[in-house]
Amino acid sequence: MSSTELPGTRTSPGVTPDGAVRAGPGEELRSVSLPGLHLAVRSRPPAREGLPPALYVHGLGGSSVNWSALMAVLEDRVHGEALDLPGFGYSSPPDDGDYSISGHARAVVRHLDASGRGPVHLLGNSLGGAVVTRVAALRPDLVRTLTLVSPALPELRPQRSALPTALLAVPGVTSLFARMTRDWTPERRTREVLALCYGDPGRVDPEGFTAAVEEYERRLGLPYFWDVMTRSARGVVDAYTLGGQHSLWRQAERVLAPTLLVYGGRDKLVSFRMARRASLVFRDSRLLTLPDAGHVAMMEYPEAVARGFRELLSEYTAEAGRS
Repeated sequence: MSSTELPGTRTSPGVTPDGAVRAGPGEELRSVSLPGLHLAVRSRPPAREGLPPALYVHGLGGSSVNWSALMAVLEDRVHGEALDLPGFGYSSPPDDGDYSISGHARAVVRHLDASGRGPVHLLGNSLGGAVVTRVAALRPDLVRTLTLVSPALPELRPQRSALPTALLAVPGVTSLFARMTRDWTPERRTREVLALCYGDPGRVDPEGFTAAVEEYERRLGLPYFWDVMTRSARGVVDAYTLGGQHSLWRQAERVLAPTLLVYGGRDKLVSFRMARRASLVFRDSRLLTLPDAGHVAMMEYPEAVARGFRELLSEYTAEAGRS
């Protein structure tokens, strides 16, 4: 494994005029090279030495910056890193072109094995929630606790508002959508995404909106943007259809790590009704419901999610002290 710091760290989120990567205040962004993988990893120096490691994994269409607010709030409790999954954020596409749930899970495992940071407190949102569920089931040695924010676990009756996202998996739909929206401004595209993902898009301040527009515009310019979205959406749909030992719900039953489940009452992508099923399936779970939150509660209500995580961490620490 090789690791290099990307240019322009410790500044505001976005991209400089010459195209250099910019990390958020107090953050570092580095590139990690593994055979067939080149991953971008965002991190914050811990508030003090000796804090346990944590790894954050984003959702479909997202990136490591989705976790910046929560990482900042939790810097006194964990040494946090957030990964850009292959093809997302500043990570390049994987050499093998595998964007399945298993492919993304392998990328997470390979990073943890190579870095030697495991076991970690593992957190995932949406697609990332499905990915880390699979990691926790197959590699329990790498996971201390598991926190899932609106995890993309199979639903028999998905919400109607989630269907357009699922349609990205259908061959030809993304190219059709790209043609239909080619005249949309980056500002309009960003507003559409925020309306889908936030319970209240008004919670995004002007500076955050400008940074999101810049990032969306940059990623739309990448030659592989739509291919990554299509293949990753297809990976989610494919995972929903798997049965037997490869079923995500079956793997959720196998998770040994203490688990925090976070669901938003205004989530348009993962139904709030799934909270009850998940709390019954994960054997050592506790549930945090946020009635006003949408699909990205860690971005809308980082303090509330952080309180839930701190309680989980305190329980885990107390139990570890007794064993």
